[in-house]
Amino acid sequence: MPQQKLMPTTAPVRVLLVEDSDVLAARIAELIRRLPGVELVDTVSTEPAAVQRVAAETPDVLILDLHLRLGTGFGVLRSLGRNRERRPHVIVLTGFDLPEYRRQAESLGVDAFLNKSRDYHRLPELLRGLAAAAAGGAS
Repeated sequence: MPQQKLMPTTAPVRVLLVEDSDVLAARIAELIRRLPGVELVDTVSTEPAAVQRVAAETPDVLILDLHLRLGTGFGVLRSLGRNRERRPHVIVLTGFDLPEYRRQAESLGVDAFLNKSRDYHRLPELLRGLAAAAAGGAS
């Protein structure tokens, strides 16, 4: 009987997208679908929905806009706390790249702070890096 090689089964990096622009959300969702080892679990546009989906889905990564249809990304960040065992990596993607927003987001433990128009191209690189780290057993 031929010996079968077992392929490593690494779970994909699970991403929750929190974005109030339908156009941008669709663009980011398409980008995520094209990345190997990365899975979009849901897209939501409000703080309450984001808090609920983080609790229900325990995503590995949160792509977070700061200005939402209801509430803010800062409210979502505060809900995560700092000592949660399964706190997701957080990538802020905002059109409001103000120094005070960046400082506040960093004080709440974000992993990256990106400007939608200037830094959007960095998103695939960041997600691939997180997927590679997860495949290598890092967290």
